[in-house]
Amino acid sequence: MPIAPDFTSILSKDYEINFTQCLPNGYLKYTELCNLLQLTAATHSEIGGISFTDMQEFDQAWVLSRMRVEISALPKWKDTVTVKTWINSLENSRSVRALEIYVNGKKLVGCETFWAVFNTQKRRPELLTLEHDHFELFPDVKATQEGFSKIDINPEKEEVFSKTVILSDLDIVNHVNHVKYLEWCMDLVDENIILKQKIKSFEMNFMKELSLRDEVMIHENVADNVIVFSITKEDKNCFALQLNLE
Repeated sequence: MPIAPDFTSILSKDYEINFTQCLPNGYLKYTELCNLLQLTAATHSEIGGISFTDMQEFDQAWVLSRMRVEISALPKWKDTVTVKTWINSLENSRSVRALEIYVNGKKLVGCETFWAVFNTQKRRPELLTLEHDHFELFPDVKATQEGFSKIDINPEKEEVFSKTVILSDLDIVNHVNHVKYLEWCMDLVDENIILKQKIKSFEMNFMKELSLRDEVMIHENVADNVIVFSITKEDKNCFALQLNLE
């Protein structure tokens, strides 16, 4: 698609939170929060001419590598949220994108994401083919207090759940979507931590992609106010999630 006439390097998009996106307490699910962030990033890519459709002409797609989300409060049912996004850096095969969520002008969520260009046929990273110089970059405008990091996976982790990847776990890139990893792990968290909004920030690291019928094991390690989940396939780490509690 060509660059849209209304393209801007900073995009703001509004959404109304509906009941299907909410927990029993009426607040937005963490997985749905990530969906809103991903949809907004995708929209910005579309109007800027570097969307999935554009990139597929060269067998390319953006895939998420790392993500940090900081939360002061969750939006709730019927809230109109404004998601704002811009790009901190974009060069070669890598991009760092910032996102924020506001309700009534108050910032509730900040997010920093690290994306890589991925060849969907060769299943490996490569340089971005499409032109992107029209995106103004904002390297010093951060959405989070801390940047994303490499999660430390304790070898003393405990096996808590096993799973086989099924069709509904896959996305348009034909691998497990980052929201699915989060969903698998969040289903194992004490419900009071989630319902009482004890999670003040979380990070995700994506190391190896998972595909249909892969057999995986989910591990957990708890220390102080930090819960780390890791997902392995054939004893190799594929994903890590760190929950930082208040």
